[in-house]
Amino acid sequence: MSKIIEIICQLTGIYKIYGKRLEHEIRNGDIPYHVALILDGNRRWAKMHLAIPKTGHWKGADAVENLLDWCEELDIRIVTLYALSAENLNRKDEELEQIYELIRMRLEKLYNDPRIHRCKMRVKGIGRIELLPDSIKDVLKRLDDVTKNYDNHFLNIALAYGGQYELVDAVKKIGKKIKDGSLKIEDINKKEIESNLYTSHLPQSSPDMILRTSGEKRLSGFLMWQSAYSELIFMDIFWPEFRKIDLMRAIRTFQERKRRLGK
Repeated sequence: MSKIIEIICQLTGIYKIYGKRLEHEIRNGDIPYHVALILDGNRRWAKMHLAIPKTGHWKGADAVENLLDWCEELDIRIVTLYALSAENLNRKDEELEQIYELIRMRLEKLYNDPRIHRCKMRVKGIGRIELLPDSIKDVLKRLDDVTKNYDNHFLNIALAYGGQYELVDAVKKIGKKIKDGSLKIEDINKKEIESNLYTSHLPQSSPDMILRTSGEKRLSGFLMWQSAYSELIFMDIFWPEFRKIDLMRAIRTFQERKRRLGK
């Protein structure tokens, strides 16, 4: 029934009017500076539409491109996308190869996208990038090289990422500093730990808002350290179906909450 009501609203133009009103409303509030998203539900969307998983991943990639446009329009400065978890690397070889090829193609497209230069957007892959195919590592390096001096917007793409792995890698970096004498144990503090995380290049590593699609209500280890005071928003929609109005609804929910930040 809700799907029918939604279709009627779209056909009658009510959604368009509602969308404009909602955008005006959220622009008068605090737009989150850093938004992180768990892009979940590609395969379930494909199954629901009697399609192969590859179709769901391609539709999900299209939704990411739309998202970048919407974030630019709303002036969201930092976007962090959970695109591929370390656990996803255990999927069947055929599906994983399709995912790798899709990621490579979309990264190449992003490399040639004038938006990254117009917005002065730094693009960086975060995670255990060394586990990825050379073709993906090559594009990520080129993206990092060409955008490393940009600091107006930031796009972080979590690939082969695991929150526990991130903390393990940070501990290893700190341990190495202690071993070579460049750091004393008594000097280890929150700032030191944060400077060794994958997000250390960001002006604000902690997301204001973390959004997960597909209806699942967990973070699955995403940004374990950085998410301590993030507002969590879970949406019952598969990622390929994600629309600008869904993003704006999430922002409105964020604005309605009172962030105490532990105080």
